[in-house]
Amino acid sequence: MAQWTSAVGAAQLARLLNSQQERPAGPGTRRAPAYRALADGIRLLVLEGRVPVAARLPAERELALSLSVSRTTVAAAYEALRAEGFLESRRGAGSWTAVPAGNPLPARGLEPLPPEALGSVIDLGTAALPAPEPWLTRAVQGALEELPPYAHTHGDYPAGLPVLRAMIAERYTARGIPTMPEQIMVTTGAMGAIDAICHLFGGRGERIAVESPSYANILQLMREAGARLVPVAMAEGLSGWDVDRWRQVLREAAPRIAYVVADFHNPTGALADEDQRRRLVDAARSAGTVLVADETMSELWLDADVEMPRPVCGFDPAGSTVITVGSASKAFWAGMRIGWVRAAPDVIRSLVAARAYADLGTPVLEQLAVNWLFSTGGWEQAVDLRRAQARENREALVTAVRRELPEWEFEVPQGGLTLWVRTGGLSGSRLAEAGERVGVRVPSGPRFGVDGAFEGYVRLPFTVGGAVADEAAVRLAAAARLVEAGVSGGSESPRTFVA
Repeated sequence: MAQWTSAVGAAQLARLLNSQQERPAGPGTRRAPAYRALADGIRLLVLEGRVPVAARLPAERELALSLSVSRTTVAAAYEALRAEGFLESRRGAGSWTAVPAGNPLPARGLEPLPPEALGSVIDLGTAALPAPEPWLTRAVQGALEELPPYAHTHGDYPAGLPVLRAMIAERYTARGIPTMPEQIMVTTGAMGAIDAICHLFGGRGERIAVESPSYANILQLMREAGARLVPVAMAEGLSGWDVDRWRQVLREAAPRIAYVVADFHNPTGALADEDQRRRLVDAARSAGTVLVADETMSELWLDADVEMPRPVCGFDPAGSTVITVGSASKAFWAGMRIGWVRAAPDVIRSLVAARAYADLGTPVLEQLAVNWLFSTGGWEQAVDLRRAQARENREALVTAVRRELPEWEFEVPQGGLTLWVRTGGLSGSRLAEAGERVGVRVPSGPRFGVDGAFEGYVRLPFTVGGAVADEAAVRLAAAARLVEAGVSGGSESPRTFVA
C-alpha cells in the first residue's frame, strides 16, 4: 500500500522552488552544488509546510524537465533527502516527503509556541498580545453573575445569545450602519466565521479572490476547504488596494467570494480609504461576488491623527454584497474566542442552519463576558490599554530592527499589529529556519502568499517591547548572518528545531 496521501506535480514543485530567491554569491564564495541546492529547497518547503508531509514527489525525469536540470541532479537531491530523513521511497510506489524521527511536523499556519518553549525562544510568529488586565478578570466575573438564568436552559444558541446579538447590532448602528439583531451571528472567533462563510458560498473547487499577500491562517483554511485561490496583488507599501486590478480579476475570474482586510491589513498594515472601499464594493456587486470584509483589526488604530473610514458594509446599503466579520481576539485577547458575522438576514439564517453540522454554537460564558465588556464601557477601556501596548511595542521593534538590520525595508503602519518587512534580498524561508537555530521564531513571507510568492519578506508583529524587542532584533540579525554565510540549513551543520 502506498505511504503517500497527496501528490505534488512537477510544474507546481518547480514554481515553489523557483520562488526561493537567494542573494547572489559574492567574490570567493563557494556555491553549493546543484543537487545540494535542490535538496535544500525541497527540505525548506517541507519544513515550512508548503509541501505537505507524506506528499508524493514527481518522478526524477518529470522534475528534471520542469527545472531544466539533468536527471542526475534530481536523483542526487532525492538521495540526499533520503539520507537526511526528509524523503522515503519504495519501488513501485515512488518517493514521498517525510520528517526525520524526533522532529515535529511542520506547521501549516501560524500556531503559537507552547508555553514551555517561551523561555528560550522569542515568538514573533503570532500577532497576539497578553490579556489587558484587569478587564479580562472583570469580564469573566461579570459573566458568572449573569450565568445562572442560562444554566437552566439547554445552552445551545446556534445564532448566539440574543443579548449579545442585540448589543453587536447596536454597536454597528452607532457607527452609522443600521443593523438588526437578525443580521448578526456569533461565532467561535473570526476563523469560525470565515469557515462558515466558505462552506456556505465557496464549495470545493470554487474560486475565492484574496489579497496578495493576505492572512496566512485564512489562506490555509480556504485551501483545506478545497477552494481555488485567485491572488490579487496589493500595491507597494501602505497604498493598499489596486481597485482597477480587483475589478479586472473579479470580472474575468468570476470568483464566488472575495476576502479583504480593509482595516490595517494583515500583514502589510495598510488602511483602505473610503474611495477604495466604495469601488471595491461596486466591483464585487458588478461581478456578482460576495465580498467578505474582515474587521478584526478595525479598532487597533495607534496614531492619534488616524481618521477611520466608514466600514466596508457602509457602502452596501442593500446588504446584498458585503458580509462583515468581526472578533474580540485581536482588539481584546486571542483567548477570548468570540467572533461575529454581519450579513443580510437570509444569509444569517443559512449560516445558522449550516452550523448544525459543525460546532452547534459558541460558549455561553465567553459570550456573556464580551457582552459585559460592551455594556459597561469596559471594552473601550480595555482596547485603549491594548492600543497603548501595541504603540509602545511598535516603537521599540521599529527602532531595534532599524538599528540591527538597516538594509531591511518597511513602512510603519498607523495601526494593526504587524510590520511587513522586505529582507534585503535574503530568503524569508531561510531566515525563518535560521531563526529557529538562534532562538527567534518568525514567519516567512511565502506563508502569506499563493504558490511561493513573497520569498523576500518576513512579518514582524508588535508583540514584544523593551529589552525583548532589542534582543529579538539582535537574534534576527544573527539569523541573517547565517543565511548570508550559507549555513542556515543543509547537512553541513546540525539542525535544532523548537516545537
